[in-house]
Amino acid sequence: MLVLGIESSCDETAAAVVADGERILSSVVASQVPTHEKYGGVVPELASREHLQKIRPVVDEALARAGLDLSAIDAFAVTEGPGLIGSLLVGLVYGKALALSFGKPLVGVNHLEGHIHAVLLENRVARLSGSQIEAIQLPAVALVVSGGHTSLFRVEAASAPDARRFAYTRLGQTRDDAAGEAFDKVAKLLALGYPGGPIIDDLARSGNPDGVEFGRIKMKGNPLDFSFSGLKTAVLYRVRGTALAAEAEERRAWRKQAGRVSPQEVREHCSVATLDLVASFQNAVVTDLVERTIAAAEASHVTTVLVSGGVACNSLLRQRFAQAASARALTVFFPSPHLSTDNAAMIAAAGYYRLLASQRADASLTAHASFPLGSSRG
Repeated sequence: MLVLGIESSCDETAAAVVADGERILSSVVASQVPTHEKYGGVVPELASREHLQKIRPVVDEALARAGLDLSAIDAFAVTEGPGLIGSLLVGLVYGKALALSFGKPLVGVNHLEGHIHAVLLENRVARLSGSQIEAIQLPAVALVVSGGHTSLFRVEAASAPDARRFAYTRLGQTRDDAAGEAFDKVAKLLALGYPGGPIIDDLARSGNPDGVEFGRIKMKGNPLDFSFSGLKTAVLYRVRGTALAAEAEERRAWRKQAGRVSPQEVREHCSVATLDLVASFQNAVVTDLVERTIAAAEASHVTTVLVSGGVACNSLLRQRFAQAASARALTVFFPSPHLSTDNAAMIAAAGYYRLLASQRADASLTAHASFPLGSSRG
């Protein structure tokens, strides 16, 4: 089954063709970073406009790379939420129009489910190519961590006559800022650049992760929930009215004059105190992510952990999870960076299993800015 996936939930226009949920024939992503970087974050109206400009060329390129035309596609999978409503509607309406025009099945996919399937898809792709990588064993605990989401899920699969039906139970979620959002806001505060996650990851290698002490994040109620707003505010208070604030303003002026700059150039315009601050901030975020995910795995009595989303590219997060896996007899799976960030291959893969389970959407399918995945614990 050839599934064309379309993803447009935020600021990347993506299309991909996936065969039988296990072979990526093409995957195209058009990034909008140059459009949004001067604002230090995604501007929804600008994002929608760029999706309108790019959706057809991106789909056409995905088909061309796969060596196919639209008539060869067996089904279409589109992201229906969560995300920016204007952005979602561009991809969803385009996919719906293609499905109706060619009389092919259409299925809507939750963006968070797509991130979970990015890990499952790459594992299948690797094993199909002859890799000795271990097959993912379910049930598992999945951490989806990005600029818009930080959530924990228990993922299960039950055998059906013609498909594997996946079930998701939400174990925890952020109560305020997502982890990636906190990275972006701290980077904007310090005039480091956008997106904040990659630049902070790079700069943190030159800083002392224990140089600034941040208190541990304590949660009332569900101990598996996240909160990063307090960390972001703690950084603000350490900067406001100090030499770090003046340094940030100088860096902001330099960046405005210099245009696009490399991480190395940014590092050269950062003091030791700034580098220690970002390293300590990253350390606090990563420590919280790892500890709550491990706690979720132990509480769920599972030994498999899946980590996906844009923040899954973070080098310290991968390192800490590897250490935790070794110490606790867990198996942790990450997708490659190109499948960690928003892409359409993960939407096509998730859609494939929904199609096998006889799930279909009709012309009433619409976008949802808020779109919970699965059931809630308890």
